[in-house]
Amino acid sequence: MVEKAKKIWIDGKFVDWDDANVHILTHTLHYGLGIFEGIRCYECEDGRSAVFRLPEHVERFFNSAHSMFMKMPFSQEEITQAILDTLLTNEQKAAYIRPLAFIGEGAMGLHPQDNPVRVSIVTWPWGAYLGEEGLTKGIRAKVSSFTRHHPNILMTKTKTCGNYVNSILAKLEVTTDGYDEAIMLDPDGYIGEGTGENIFIVRKGVLRTPPLTSILPGITRDCVITIARDLGFAVQEERFSRDDLYAANEAFFTGTAAEITPIREVDNRTIGEGLPGPLTRTLQDTFFQVVKGTKQDYSHWLTYL
Repeated sequence: MVEKAKKIWIDGKFVDWDDANVHILTHTLHYGLGIFEGIRCYECEDGRSAVFRLPEHVERFFNSAHSMFMKMPFSQEEITQAILDTLLTNEQKAAYIRPLAFIGEGAMGLHPQDNPVRVSIVTWPWGAYLGEEGLTKGIRAKVSSFTRHHPNILMTKTKTCGNYVNSILAKLEVTTDGYDEAIMLDPDGYIGEGTGENIFIVRKGVLRTPPLTSILPGITRDCVITIARDLGFAVQEERFSRDDLYAANEAFFTGTAAEITPIREVDNRTIGEGLPGPLTRTLQDTFFQVVKGTKQDYSHWLTYL
């Protein structure tokens, strides 16, 4: 269960957690047109708190809104400040941050007409998305029978609420069979992404990840590519097949929620030695040093409270 915070920011005001409600005729509730972001605030080694890559997340939030014909009632600067104010108001040293823009009540039917675009920001403590054991030992994944979105069916570069029904179906399918997470193929049958994560493999010392053709441009994905290249590793953004994944020496998911989570098994096939590999470990260790503020070369990724 989500741990309650003191306040939720909604439409420019703070309200008590239990009072942050919407009408049953809220348009997004019926038709799914809304956008959101997932952001993390970390408690750093020096005791301060910092939001990780806040400008990039806010920019993507607004890009999603623009793509989905949603006119935001606040500026990027106002949302940025509201995120920081919410963390401070809730006295949270570390938290997951969920900005959400949704279409409110008014007209019904598919066309939202002039229904208001409403914005909320919720923050709560959230540990390892796929479990602490998953971070240290790796998880079991299964390729889902559900295909990831085609770029001409839905906006694949946006975090649109309705898009994630596809992810929910894949997640339920594989967890029912005892797996931790689903891997989804793109419309052409190549490895796409997880239900809420990007995916990387390591083969013969080369780090590979699918290109940004029909997948979400993950901010953690971008961090991993940058860090890996800075450490001198070869990185290729290219398509790869399911059997490339099976034959990989290492594999891992990336995402704001998942952070860097190793994959030890896919479709009952052991990946590498069935343990997080050396490159995965190096990237994971470096990433957590970065978000904790101990790598000065990446301090520009941190917005301190």
